[in-house]
Amino acid sequence: MMKYTLYIICFMFTASLLCAQEYQQKFEQLGTMLPTPNTYRTGSGSPGHEYWQQQADYDISVTLDDQNQTITGVETITYTNNAPDQLGYLWVQLDQNMRAKDSNTFKTESSKIRNNLSAKSLLGVSGEYDYEGGYQIHEVTDIKGNKLPHNINKTMMRVELPAALGTGDQFSFRIKWSYNINDRMLVSGRSGYEFFPEDGNYVYTIAQWFPRMAVYDDVNGWQNKQFLGRGEFALPFGDYQVEITVPADHIVASTGTLENPSEVLSQKTLDKFMTAKDSDTPVIIVSESEARSKEKKPDYSKTSTWKFTADNVRDFAFATSRKFIWDAQGVQIGDKRPLAMSFYPKEGNPLWEEFSTDAVVKTLKTYSKYTIDYPYPVAISVHAASIGMEYPMICFNFGRPDEDGTYTDRVKYGMIGVIIHEVGHNYFPMIINSDERQWTWMDEGLNSFLQYRTEVEQYDNFPHRRGPASSMIPYMSGDKSFIRPIMTNSEQILQFGNNAYGKPAAALTILRETVMGPELFDYAFKEYARRWAFKHPTPADFFRTMEDASAVDLDWFWRGWFYSTDHVDIGVDDVKWYKIKQSEATVERKLSNKKQQASGGDAPSEDAKKDGFEGGYNEFSVVPTDDLYYGEFMNRIDDKAVIEQHGDQNFYEITFTNDGGLVTPIIIEFTYKDGTKEVEKLPAEIWRYNEQKVTKVFVKDKEVVNIELDPNAETADIEVENNFFPKREVKSKFEEFKEKEG
Repeated sequence: MMKYTLYIICFMFTASLLCAQEYQQKFEQLGTMLPTPNTYRTGSGSPGHEYWQQQADYDISVTLDDQNQTITGVETITYTNNAPDQLGYLWVQLDQNMRAKDSNTFKTESSKIRNNLSAKSLLGVSGEYDYEGGYQIHEVTDIKGNKLPHNINKTMMRVELPAALGTGDQFSFRIKWSYNINDRMLVSGRSGYEFFPEDGNYVYTIAQWFPRMAVYDDVNGWQNKQFLGRGEFALPFGDYQVEITVPADHIVASTGTLENPSEVLSQKTLDKFMTAKDSDTPVIIVSESEARSKEKKPDYSKTSTWKFTADNVRDFAFATSRKFIWDAQGVQIGDKRPLAMSFYPKEGNPLWEEFSTDAVVKTLKTYSKYTIDYPYPVAISVHAASIGMEYPMICFNFGRPDEDGTYTDRVKYGMIGVIIHEVGHNYFPMIINSDERQWTWMDEGLNSFLQYRTEVEQYDNFPHRRGPASSMIPYMSGDKSFIRPIMTNSEQILQFGNNAYGKPAAALTILRETVMGPELFDYAFKEYARRWAFKHPTPADFFRTMEDASAVDLDWFWRGWFYSTDHVDIGVDDVKWYKIKQSEATVERKLSNKKQQASGGDAPSEDAKKDGFEGGYNEFSVVPTDDLYYGEFMNRIDDKAVIEQHGDQNFYEITFTNDGGLVTPIIIEFTYKDGTKEVEKLPAEIWRYNEQKVTKVFVKDKEVVNIELDPNAETADIEVENNFFPKREVKSKFEEFKEKEG
C-alpha cells in the first residue's frame, strides 16, 4: 500500500477515535424505528398497490329536545369490509360515555386541594354534578329487527355478527339511543349547550352525538383505545343521510348539503341563501334583528326536520339555535365554489359579522394552495363560548366582544386565529385522515403550521402565537422532566399545546425555511396531502413522503425534533483569524499581531485577545505541494498561482459547539469592516462526525468585524449570548419575537 494512502487512512482513523465519545447516532437512519414497508404502505410513503380501508355509511334520524336538552336518535350503519380479513364482530365508539358516572375519565384525572378553591373548581374535584351523562343504548338489531348480542366496555361497544364478514361483504345494523346534552359551562366538553340567562335560550353545538364506527386498518387492526377525553378520534370514511328535527324557529348549521331548504326556510331567507352562493362578499341571510325577534318569543309548539347529505366524510356534527345570525358567501377554489358560512348569536357581534366568514374564505384559499383544492360544498364557522373544535365542514369557535360590543385586538386576533385553525382542520384530519387518538401532532401540528402560513400570507402584522421558531424557545429550554417527545400518545403528553401544536408547527417552519427551502418543502408537503387525501396516513407515511418527494434525507431531523427532547443551542466557541505569510521560508505557523509587529512582539497580548478581531491576525505559511499528495496523478498544481490567488484573503477558523444536543443547520452572518453583511448556511450534516463540536474555515476577501449565528431566529436557538463573536450582551430571540408580535 502506498505511503500517502496509509497517511490518509491513519488520519481518518485518528479523527474517528477522537469523535467516538461524541457519537450519539443522531445521523443514523430511522431504520427499524419505522414500520417495515409492505404492499399496503410503501417505503416511499405512498399507499401501496394493495392499500385498503373500511367504509361506514350512516342513515340517521335525530330529535333535539330544546326544553329538556336531550338527544334521541336511531341510526342504520352499513359497514363494508374491504380488509383481506374476516371480521366476527364490529367495534363501535360510544364517546358520550366519558361523561357517565362510572367513566374512567374522572377516575384517571389527578386533582389537588388549594387554599382557595372556587365552587366551580370544587365541582371539578368532586365530580358531583347534577347531570346524568352517557348514552342510553335502547336497542341494537339487524335491519330486520333481530337483536344483536353486544357488550359495552366504557366508551367502546362490541357488536357480534351473525356470521363472519368476509372481504367485500357488507353488514347493516340499527342502533337506537338517547342521552342528556351537557352544559358546557358546568360539564366541559367538545360539544353540548350554552345557556343564555338574559333571554332564556340555548346554543347547541352537537358532536360525538351518535354511536360511531371505530377504525379497522392494516396498522393496528381495531382502534380500541378508550376515549378519556384528550386523545381525539379515529374514524372511517362514509356517506351520510341525516335528518335533524328541532324547533321550527331554529336555524341549523351542519356537515353536508341541505337537501330541503324550501321546507325549512322562509322564502325571504331562501332567496338570500341562493344569492350568497354567487356573492364574493358575505350576504346576511338571517339578520340580528330577526334573531332577536325569535329570542323574545320562542316557539316550542312546532318542529322542522332539516335533511342533510354528506359524501365521503369521517364524521358529522351540527349546531342549532333560534339565536343564530347567519351569513355566507361563495369562494372559488379550483373548479368548485363552496359556501363559506358563519352562524353566531348576537353576543358575537359586531366581531363575527365583520371577520368570521372572511377568515373562512382566507383559510380555504391558503390551505388549498398548500394541500389540495377544498372538496366539500360548505365550510362553516359557528360561534360558541370558550371552545375551538373541528368536524367535517363545520367548526365551533370562541371570541366574544364585551357586552357593549367593543373588543380588543387580543380578542379579535384570537377569534380569527381559532377560526383559521378549526376550519383548517377540514384538511388535517378530516380529509388527510390521521389517527388523532394515537398521534395528536399529525393533525394539530400540521394544522398549526398551515395556520401560521395563513396568518403570514393573508393578514398584515398578525400576532402569531405558534409557528415561528422563536415561539418555542421557552418550552424547549425548560425542565426536561416536564417535556416529552412529539412522538408521544395524546394521553401521556405533558404541556399539550406546546408539544402537539407549537413544537411540530415550529419544526415544520424550520424544515421549510431553513432546512429544505420553500420550493422543495411545498412540493413534498403537497404530495403528502395528495397521496393521503381521504385515506389513513401514519407518521411513517408523512416522514417517508417528505423525503421521497424532495430527495432530502431528513431522518436526522425527525429523530431530533420528533423522537427526542433535545433543544437547539449552537455557540461560537472560538474564532481564529489567519492570513498567508508572504515569505515561504518556513512551514511553521507563526503568530503575528499587527499592533505588536512594529515593536517586535510575536503574539498578541491577553488584552488584545479579549478584543476579538482587534487582537490581529495569525500568519501561516503555504509551501510547495509535496509529491505525497499527488499519488499516481501526473499533473501538478501551480503552487505559486494558488498563493497569489489567496495572498490578500482572510481566513477565519471558527469552532462551533452544540450545547443543546439537537443538530441543526448553522447560519452565520458575517459583518465586514465596510459595514456590509453576508450570510452563509451550513447544512446540519456538518455535525455528522462530531455532534458536539465542529471547526470550519471561511475564506473572505474583506475583513470581518462581527460574527453572529442565527441572525433571523430561524432555528429556535434557546441561548443567544454565545451566538456572537466578539461576545456581547443581547436580548433573547424570544424576547425580540414577543416585542415584535406585541
